Amino acid sequence: MTSYSENEPLDIQKSPAAGSAGRRRESQSGPGAEQWKKALFVFNPVAGRSEIRTELVDILEIFARESYAVTCYPTKCRGDARNIVRSRQGDYACVICSGGDGTLDEVVSGMLEHPDKPAVPIGYIPMGSTNDFALSLGIPVNAKAAARVAARGKVIGCDLGLFNSDTYFTYVAAFGLFTETSYETPQDLKNMFGHMAYFLQGMMDLGKVRSYHFSIESAEFSISDDFVLGMVTNSKSVGGFPDITGDEVDLGDGLFEVTLIKMPTNLLEVGDIIQYFNRVTDVSDFVYRFKTSHIVLKSDQRVKWTRDGEYAGTCKKVELTNLRRKLRIIVPEEQQ
Repeated sequence: MTSYSENEPLDIQKSPAAGSAGRRRESQSGPGAEQWKKALFVFNPVAGRSEIRTELVDILEIFARESYAVTCYPTKCRGDARNIVRSRQGDYACVICSGGDGTLDEVVSGMLEHPDKPAVPIGYIPMGSTNDFALSLGIPVNAKAAARVAARGKVIGCDLGLFNSDTYFTYVAAFGLFTETSYETPQDLKNMFGHMAYFLQGMMDLGKVRSYHFSIESAEFSISDDFVLGMVTNSKSVGGFPDITGDEVDLGDGLFEVTLIKMPTNLLEVGDIIQYFNRVTDVSDFVYRFKTSHIVLKSDQRVKWTRDGEYAGTCKKVELTNLRRKLRIIVPEEQQ
């Protein structure tokens, strides 16, 4: 039986196999196509339905069969994954992350904040409630299937968001309606109902909907108005709802998809917004959509923001920059 300590990382090793087993393949040829076989495995033991507790041994066996020496580290609190990866000491070929999108956000931030170590590919085993980013990348939500992708898949460059020059986000930065749902929805509710928990909590919030006045500037589009929701995304789904970010989403084109929803004043205007997102109509006077690589959003009051479903604090000004293909992440071989 494999076990781990709550306080100390655990090393799982197997002698390298003959032939090409376990070689990491890059999507481009060149240096780094074959690397050492050490992996750091950071996992959130309470993400989703805590399934990692029953899947852990099978996951480790998958990596062992691919000739990896794995160091395991279960997180103990918020921010722990970020600190673990930021302070890593070993020369790891890759970092494997298991948890929700928030855990992945921490791993990515810790990776890029390390002052001395180069950024290495990240493998993702999604265990969250919605797993938006994993679905956008074609990574399976089944733990063992995702582990096989992390062990055998290819590395691609994926866009990464920079939030106010000091923090990162992998797929969404947002304010307003539904954006508080993720971090205010109790974990038990998320575990029980999955992405429906976000919808249920959002429905409960409808009685206290408020708008925020923003001046928004980008090279492609500028506006000053009252908005109930703003999303700057690099994902094909948000909150478990597919296609909400628009058509022709490319996670490596260097562009965000921006969605802004104006404050409706009556039920007819609410219906207009709903019809637009249900694709009944192609245009709406209350929804703005455009693509940009850089955007600045200013408000005359402090507004709550979320990054990848986690609370990002209150800000009067937010500047978001797309770092094209900054994130190296492992995806299925057949992924385009």
